[in-house]
This record gives sequence, C-alpha cells and structure tokens, in this order.
Amino acid sequence: MGFLSYLINGISLGSVYAIIALGYTMVYGIAKMLNFAHGDVIMIGAYVVLTAITGGINPLVAVLISMVVCTVLGMTIEKVAYKPLRNAASPLAVLITAIGISYLLQNIALIVFGAAPKSFPDFIKVPALKLAGGELVISGVAMVTIGACIVIVVALTFFVNRTKQGRAMKAVSEDKGAAQLMGINVNATISLTFAIGSALAAIAGVLLCAAYPSVTPYTGAMPGIKAFTAAVFGGIGSIPGAMIGGILLGVIEIFGKAYISSQVADAIVFSVLIIVLLVKPTGLFGKNIQEKV
Repeated sequence: MGFLSYLINGISLGSVYAIIALGYTMVYGIAKMLNFAHGDVIMIGAYVVLTAITGGINPLVAVLISMVVCTVLGMTIEKVAYKPLRNAASPLAVLITAIGISYLLQNIALIVFGAAPKSFPDFIKVPALKLAGGELVISGVAMVTIGACIVIVVALTFFVNRTKQGRAMKAVSEDKGAAQLMGINVNATISLTFAIGSALAAIAGVLLCAAYPSVTPYTGAMPGIKAFTAAVFGGIGSIPGAMIGGILLGVIEIFGKAYISSQVADAIVFSVLIIVLLVKPTGLFGKNIQEKV
C-alpha cells in the first residue's frame, strides 16, 4: 500500500503544481511572456487567507477575499509593470521586470508579516477516506486538491473554447494585430488573462498551505519554479499539458523523495525535464510553430 499512498500524495502535490502552471501557461499562451512573479502572488493569497481566518472570517469567505485580492494584484502588476513593456525591443526587459516584481512582493511580505514561518489553519474539514481495511488512507486535503484541479481544468477548457472572451484569448494568442483589426480589445483580453491566472494562484496558495501548513514570504518561490517547469514539461500554452505536466512532476517528486533521497528530489525533477525537452523540445502537448521570414 506504500506505493499507492505515495502515488496519491504525488497526484495531490501535482494538482497544486498544475493549478499554478495554468496561470503560467495562459499568460504565456496569450501575452507571450513569462510572469515570474506568479509564485509570489500565491504567497500573497495564502497570507490574505491566514489574516482573514485569524480575524474570525469564515474560511470560504476568506478564500473568496483572497481570490479578489490576487485578481486585483495580478491586473495591477500587468497594467503598471508589463503593459508599458509590451512592445519592448527585447523580451529580456519583461523578464527582468518580472523578477523585480517578484523580489518586491517578497520584501513587502517580509516587512508586513516578518520572516518567521506562520502556522496555517487547518480549515479543510473533509474526513479522510479509508480503503483496504484502513491500510490506505486518502486525506481530505488530498481529495479536495485533486477535485479542485479537475474542476478548474474542465471549467477553464470550457471557458477558452466555448465563450466569447475565451475565443478572443485564442485569437490574441494567434495574432495580436489581426485580433485587434477584428475588433478585439487586446489590452482587456490580456488583463483578463492575468486576472484568471492570479485568481488560480490564490486557490493554489490555499491548497498548498493546507497540505504543508506554514507560510513564509518565500512560500511561493520554489512551487512557482516547479509549476513553470510543469508548464514547460506539458507544453507551455496547453491547458491539458499544464495539468498532465503538473501531476507527473508531483508524482516524480514524491517517488524521488520516497525511494531515492529527499535531498536530491528536486534535482531529479529538473533532470527529468531536461531529458524530456531533449527528446521533445515543445513538451508533451506542445506544437511546433512555423514562422515565415
């Protein structure tokens, strides 16, 4: 039963990575930029929930407040930091700005909340599921995390493929100039993408801290990098790819910790990424794009 237990834990952790990776893959797929401050939006969302619950607010309301705060934060970052650089001569300008925003959010959290880890409340009260006579136990947090990931991926896929705003996102992703000529508000579409990605970051922050109940100003740093790895692993720009890449990454990490060494688990994760990209540079679900010169 140890193998199955590790597998479930890996899928649960991978589901968190998948939700974070969806934010990366949507922003890159539509705006063609990497928002490396995404991981720190996760941290802000976790702190908002912690503060709200500590203040006596209902946990569900606290999560909704966190989503609103992160949505506003994501849209503000896009408007203030990224929009002026949208037509920059070098993509490095946006990348460096994203790293700067990441450090800014971390240092603001250090000033406001301090560097000491804060205990995250256990507010997910779903009872554990016991199978095989109690030998296999699936925690309530794991079930909620996996279920949330599935619901989010299905809802996001429906939104992108079946709604007017979703089709506008696909048009902007294909060709910003042509989309604008067809009457699509490119700036509003990119802002909506950041809003959705940031709201998902808030949910991911809550689920991550529910599974590992502590939060620091650096909580979102490593999960953000791993989720970006998952997005590239699955094929950045692909919603199913982000989900599959995140789950595979989580499973590899948990198995690496269980059967090899917890100290080299991260190295194993990134080594697998390198191997996959050597074999299939576009990722598992990525597509080769030909550009006319």
